Amino acid sequence: MTEMQALTVTLEKLYENQVAIAASIEELALWVEVRGNDEGTAENVRGALETLDRNADSISAAVQRLRGAPGQ
Repeated sequence: MTEMQALTVTLEKLYENQVAIAASIEELALWVEVRGNDEGTAENVRGALETLDRNADSISAAVQRLRGAPGQ
C-alpha cells in the first residue's frame, strides 16, 4: 500500500467515525429534548453537530479527490 493509499484509507475511516459520532450525538440531543431536562444542553449539542456536519463535507470531498489521485 502506498503512502497516498494509506492516507486515503485513514481519512475515509475518520470520516466514517465522524458520521457515527454525529448520529450518536443526535440521538443524545433528542433524548435530552424529550425529557425536557435542560434546553441549554440540547442547544450545545446541536452546535457541536453543526460543526461535525460542516467538516464532514470537506472531509468527504478530500477523500474523493484522493481516490481520484494519479498513481492509485
